[in-house]
Amino acid sequence: MPENDQWTRWGATALAASTLCAAQTVVACVPFAKWKGSLGLRSAKGVSEGGTDAWRIARQVERAAGRLPFRTKCLPRAVAVSWLLRRRGTPHAVVIAVRPAELRDQEDALHAWVEVGGEKVIGDLPGPWIETLRAGTAS
Repeated sequence: MPENDQWTRWGATALAASTLCAAQTVVACVPFAKWKGSLGLRSAKGVSEGGTDAWRIARQVERAAGRLPFRTKCLPRAVAVSWLLRRRGTPHAVVIAVRPAELRDQEDALHAWVEVGGEKVIGDLPGPWIETLRAGTAS
């Protein structure tokens, strides 16, 4: 593997880590109403979905999350992926959902994920889930 490729991957992981740290801080400290507008990106006519980039960005955020000295949950990860996709102009949706009341147990009843072109690129967990918020493109 060429050395430049390794530096490119390290740089991408560093960007994902710094974005994830910012997302973690915003989710924990800033009221949702102040940052909900930064989630998702509606599709513009003639803009490609950018699915390959989206999967790569999601992997980078997951890789970065595994290297941080603290645990991150699904919402900061989804926010980080969304912010990175917005920088690239990739249409996507951030979905926040809740488990049906009869299926809630000790685990978190809330979940968040990112969809590009109708596919979950991060946060794919078995359902069922009831969507409470969808920010961005509907597809």
